[in-house]
Amino acid sequence: MTPFERLEKSNTKENLWIYILAVLKNGSNYAWDLPTVIEREFGFRPGNITPYRVLYRLEDQGLVKSAVAERRRVYHITDKGKKELEKAKGYYESILLKID
Repeated sequence: MTPFERLEKSNTKENLWIYILAVLKNGSNYAWDLPTVIEREFGFRPGNITPYRVLYRLEDQGLVKSAVAERRRVYHITDKGKKELEKAKGYYESILLKID
């Protein structure tokens, strides 16, 4: 694996939480739909099960909340999740400034 491939992997699939929060920032979503939305919006497709695992952790940390709608669980971002996403954005922006 090349250095760029490692960078890409660590900044996509290994940090899926960022992309899930970004999607949920634009509106509530079902877990099953997340891989398709992430692929459309960000250009990579996570596995079908991985978003569920990440969502469970995010919910445990208070970054997302879920509710049952039409017999399916729908997720939305919390204020705490929005703050965490902004921290991630600031982190990436500071790195880009340093390497530019």
